[in-house]
Amino acid sequence: MRRVVTNSPKAAHRPGRPGPGSSPAPTSGFDRYFDITKRGSSVGQEVRGGLVTFFAMAYIIALNPLIIGTQADRDGNLISGAPKFLDAAMTQVDGAAVGASIAMVAAATALIAGIMTILMGVVGRFPMAIASGLGLNALVAYSLAPDMTWPQAMGLVVWEGIIITVLVLTGFRTAVFKAVPPPLRTAISVGIGLFIAFVGLVNAGVVRPAQGTPVTLGVEGSMKGWPTLVFLLGMILLITLYVLKVKGAMLISIISATVLSLIVEAITHVGGQAPDGSNPTGWALNVPSLQSFSWPDLGLLGRIDMVGAFFPDGSFSVTSALALIVLVFSLLLADFFDTMGTMVAVGSEGGLNDANGMPPRTTEILLVDSLGAMAGGLGSVSSTTSYVESTAGVGEGARTGLASVVTGIAFLLAVFVAPLVNLVPFEAASPVLVFVGFLMIAQINEIDWSRAEIGIPVFLTIILMPFTYSITVGIGAGFLCYVFIRLIRGEMKKIHPLMYVVAGMFVLYFAQGIILDALKAAAAS
Repeated sequence: MRRVVTNSPKAAHRPGRPGPGSSPAPTSGFDRYFDITKRGSSVGQEVRGGLVTFFAMAYIIALNPLIIGTQADRDGNLISGAPKFLDAAMTQVDGAAVGASIAMVAAATALIAGIMTILMGVVGRFPMAIASGLGLNALVAYSLAPDMTWPQAMGLVVWEGIIITVLVLTGFRTAVFKAVPPPLRTAISVGIGLFIAFVGLVNAGVVRPAQGTPVTLGVEGSMKGWPTLVFLLGMILLITLYVLKVKGAMLISIISATVLSLIVEAITHVGGQAPDGSNPTGWALNVPSLQSFSWPDLGLLGRIDMVGAFFPDGSFSVTSALALIVLVFSLLLADFFDTMGTMVAVGSEGGLNDANGMPPRTTEILLVDSLGAMAGGLGSVSSTTSYVESTAGVGEGARTGLASVVTGIAFLLAVFVAPLVNLVPFEAASPVLVFVGFLMIAQINEIDWSRAEIGIPVFLTIILMPFTYSITVGIGAGFLCYVFIRLIRGEMKKIHPLMYVVAGMFVLYFAQGIILDALKAAAAS
């Protein structure tokens, strides 16, 4: 598990990694296509890395349905088309209908993730996986669906994907990426490292909401419960294997912790945490237990309405259309910069970025990610995006698109064996996320903190990602601060013109709540 943490030219010439002009000849056409030998990797290493990425993000198969599959639209229908409630007063929920809706979203989520991740591996040739984006799915479920039908909401997701794909094909998205100063790219990687570590700690229940303080340690400031013990033992095992330089340390940790969790649940019957806060020492999401296999229902595919959202009452409304444009813009901007941050982090973690911090085949990577947004809408699973958990696989050794192919195949298998995937609890996979945070934060020594025009934007980028639970917010704050400092120092010529455009976009992004409120007030009057 080599650790490469710099975007400098030296990153391409380190012990254990072939330097410029000294790359061994590829052993086959397959090797040549994926640059396996060129990037100092092996097929076994890529398979391990791809599986680690899958297990680190497989939770989306269980979590996305809980968001997309349980929310009723404007007409009181679930995404499956069935009514959510048994009575006209909308008080008695139809449990069977909700269960069927959840199962349909789970199958579609795994299918779309599998197809798009394989496409990332084959076309982008980059070790980065794609699935329904958390945050993006919540925006669709809680902001779009209540004001329209589910097919209309997914139609808007498709429009977002079309727009962002056009931005890639015209070169705009790649140009924006190149316009970002290298220190800010490094800050993005470091910030994502802290963010993903925080995600791991929260998922495992080590860090939780508290009374009197925003967060606290475990349950009432104490590390209680069998699931927490599983997390701690998984973390200890991972650290031990890493220090002893055991190959496959992350995958071994996940599998071992999962087996332990199955044993613990079989003996103690801990059960899961309840939505009302009861059983706080239970499993955070997936309760580890063997379940029966089930055939998938893929009836959600292609269930979209591309124009209905713009004609809410059968006629076009300028105010409603503007409100929808603001929401689509929010989806687009979050997708746009989340992917940029993830791509930088993955490339930096694997030592794949060039001297300017650019990953190889940037345009192809961005194109596949953009097509993923459309695919998410067509599959009724919300906008799909690149997953920062891919850094876990890179930490295990993934360096090429072959790892993404492995991850994608695992997702396709999960379409049929979702219950088997769901037996891996957060507590078993989260040690890997926390550990990857350690690997990524090492890049912080590349920042020149003595320069205020660099240090302050970098600082805001790094801290706001975990503090706001949003990669996009961290990037936006850093970009705006960078432009602001350059302007007040009279250094306008040092700002790339596209940075002005991006700064303006982020001003609109941060003001979207104010804009939406104004549009609603105008519509009401």
